[in-house]
Amino acid sequence: MTALATLVTEPWADFGLVDSGHGRKLERYGRFRFIRPEPQAMWAPASADWKADGEFIGGSDEDGGGRWQLSSNVPERWAMKRPSPGGEVSFWANNTPFRHLGFFPDMGAQFDWLASRIKPGDRVMNMFGYTGVGSLIAARAGAQVTHVDASKKSVAAARENAALSGLDDAPVRWIIDDALKFLRREVRRGAKYHGLIFDPPKYGRGPDGEVWQLERDLPELVDLARQLLADDARFFVLTVYAIRMSALALHPLVDQAMGPRGGSIEVGDMAIREETRGLLLPTAIFARWSACPTAA
Repeated sequence: MTALATLVTEPWADFGLVDSGHGRKLERYGRFRFIRPEPQAMWAPASADWKADGEFIGGSDEDGGGRWQLSSNVPERWAMKRPSPGGEVSFWANNTPFRHLGFFPDMGAQFDWLASRIKPGDRVMNMFGYTGVGSLIAARAGAQVTHVDASKKSVAAARENAALSGLDDAPVRWIIDDALKFLRREVRRGAKYHGLIFDPPKYGRGPDGEVWQLERDLPELVDLARQLLADDARFFVLTVYAIRMSALALHPLVDQAMGPRGGSIEVGDMAIREETRGLLLPTAIFARWSACPTAA
């Protein structure tokens, strides 16, 4: 029987989940506070009086739509920081049309875990790397990083975050490409990595219109990961934000690919701890393999 783990991101200086409930959440991002929809916050909030600098008003489509209502004091973007075992990184936050703020704070605990496993010179790939916070944390820990995303805009934002962190000259390859096409080419080239970070969306398009569908393409993605890990690889991290998929479904998929290597596999929920009451707000599911005997 598979035991499910809970991976919790705790508040830090520049971010916190202040309160949650009645289908919404109140978060602080640097000096600003924002309200966003959160269907899983089904409980009552700690306080009925939420003071915020802006709110995202969701649309009728549960997979998208909506708009920000922002006060005049909110700039186009502002700098934030995230500590990690390898050292602090900086990045730009902004109110995107997709209701998030340019990064995913619940990945904090995941990034801490993988940064603690990186050795200087390790080759690490961050697939679906978005604005590059994970890539910069890996680079700060000493890795040679391959950052891949299908969006030119996201890769440009990641490079700006690298400059903000003082990592302009870090050994990072910035790749704009379709995920499966790039991974297949890497396998054919015989490329090997010590660590892989995969954060696939539910649905997406590559730069040439390639269609990504999570349920259809995830098995091939994991199999390609298996082929790309070096004999002395240290970790593989898979996160999924499609809440209709169970973490239990990820375990046999990852176990079939990584189990023969030994080490350990964890699957479960990712969550953020609310500052007001300590409640855990679930955000995603994950599976990760580590060459270490235990993944703690």
